Amino acid sequence: MTETPTSPSPAPGSGEPRSFPERLLGALQLDATVFDEVEHDPSALPQAAGVVALAAVAGGIGTIGGGGLAGIPMGVLGALFVWLIGTGIIWAIGVRMMEHTSDYEELLRTLGFASAPQILLVLGILPIGPLRALLALGVTILALIAWVLAVRQALDVETGRAVLICILGFIGSVIVFRALSFLTCGAAF
Repeated sequence: MTETPTSPSPAPGSGEPRSFPERLLGALQLDATVFDEVEHDPSALPQAAGVVALAAVAGGIGTIGGGGLAGIPMGVLGALFVWLIGTGIIWAIGVRMMEHTSDYEELLRTLGFASAPQILLVLGILPIGPLRALLALGVTILALIAWVLAVRQALDVETGRAVLICILGFIGSVIVFRALSFLTCGAAF
């Protein structure tokens, strides 16, 4: 079982934890030490929520041609909801089913920072036409890598196991969100 320090890990090469912008940039660069740092820093939870919200706003701005800014507040609320539920599913799979060590808040922090690549969706506002699909694909791949890194660091598992947990988490999330959609909207399964 791993120990959880009470204070955040220092930034590499210094005695101080990284600032929010440094953590955000590190998460965008897929720096595993950032995910490890926020895993052990309980004060990073509001920052993680901020990354999720920032990613939702960036995605909303990047798709501004599809409905304007009016949908951004609901997009932020939706992103925060998906983050909370998705993390719960990953936690249930990784900790309860596979018996790895972590707690829900550690996963919330690491998976919140794993949303950082989605901030790049703001580039969709540029007049790049057919390249938007390529941008979306690239951001999706970066986000998936970030999620695997976040799960790997939070659960202290090998990369292959983190990939498996993320795949199972995705399948579980689809099932849960389809069920919620059916229950709330009567939408077809």
